[in-house]
Amino acid sequence: MPPVVADALLAAVIFVVTLGPGRVAEGGPAMLALQVALVAPLVWRRRAPLLVLCAISGAAAVQWAMGVQLPADAALLVAFYTVAARRPWWATLVAAFVLEAGVVAAAARWAPPGRMPLTVAALSAMSAAALAAGLWARTRRAYVASLERDRDQRARLAVAEERARMTRDMHDIVTHNLSVMVALADSAAYVHDRAPGQAVAAMAQIADTGRQALRDMRRSLSTDQGAEGGAGRRAEGGVEGGADQAMGPGAGQVAGQGIGQGQELGIAPLQPAPGIADLGPLADRMRAAGLPTRLRVDGDPADVPAAAQLTLYRLAQEALTNTLRHAPGARAHVQVRLTRRRADIEITDDGGCPAPPRPAGRGLAGRGLAGRGLAGMRERVSAYDGILHAGPAPGGGWRVAAVLDLTGPHTTSPHLAGSHTTGPHRSGPRATGPDAP
Repeated sequence: MPPVVADALLAAVIFVVTLGPGRVAEGGPAMLALQVALVAPLVWRRRAPLLVLCAISGAAAVQWAMGVQLPADAALLVAFYTVAARRPWWATLVAAFVLEAGVVAAAARWAPPGRMPLTVAALSAMSAAALAAGLWARTRRAYVASLERDRDQRARLAVAEERARMTRDMHDIVTHNLSVMVALADSAAYVHDRAPGQAVAAMAQIADTGRQALRDMRRSLSTDQGAEGGAGRRAEGGVEGGADQAMGPGAGQVAGQGIGQGQELGIAPLQPAPGIADLGPLADRMRAAGLPTRLRVDGDPADVPAAAQLTLYRLAQEALTNTLRHAPGARAHVQVRLTRRRADIEITDDGGCPAPPRPAGRGLAGRGLAGRGLAGMRERVSAYDGILHAGPAPGGGWRVAAVLDLTGPHTTSPHLAGSHTTGPHRSGPRATGPDAP
């Protein structure tokens, strides 16, 4: 119901209820006009509370001068309540003085002999009740507004975090799989004439890598994730509300088309997010792309939450991809140590063939870590109050190491792992190394 209509109904109710007790009908047109003047302004009480109170006070002053008592004076309390609920404190203070002056004047004229103090106290108590009700309504309205602002702020932060997560995942997926596909394509072209069988195998590996990339992209763009273990299977059929908000109005349609095309290409249904068990296939793909990779896992992966496993997988994927791209001929080693309280990962390489000298201050850039790569690592590790190191290894080559604390109230969903961004107002992971900021 519109506010004006509700206020009109309120004015009509007050008019009808006070019509009989005030004997307005017996007083002729003048009394009826006075009754209307006291009640009618309430229709606009929410639009102009102070002006409505002044109008009703003016009608009450005319009534006082005529020596007429009307129960419709209750409209003054309604108007005073509205001022207290909707106007600043100074307007409420002015309204209180005006109303109290009317109370004293009415008691002085109409109170029984010897009862003026009691009459003033009674009328002042009614005014105080109207004031208290108005202030309570204002406080409640401000509280509800603060809750709405907090809800909107949380929604904006959720969209921003989702956008950051999708950006980070897209970087990891695209960079890694394209690097592997390029290396395999170069190998296939190189051995095409001398070893056609190896070239065919490389092309098949390229197709498998492309399918894996599409699966990872579908998983990253999907927001319908099962809750069990934080790594449940995603519902098929496209992107739902969260991803639409994060990527734009057309993201759901585009992702849905991509999923349909992926199914036509023979891509299997979505699987749980990658974890420690997928480090072996990752090492196999890197070896097939020309990067000899050794993997060692100490500890039980069951002790590590699914979100932390995804973080470890993405760290290894990023570090191995950078080694493949920037250290030709290198050998890589991935060491993972797992306990119930922490998870350590270390990815090292021996440097490979000598590379041209890097400009000063560009150590991380030479490994592709000065941009999105290092930022993504930091964000993932920051979700676990971890320690991140990325820099030259003491014996030559490159070393990326991270320690994740598994004891705190960290993210439990791999879909959100590492979505905590760093900034001046939030502590990030402790990054060490010669090029670490």
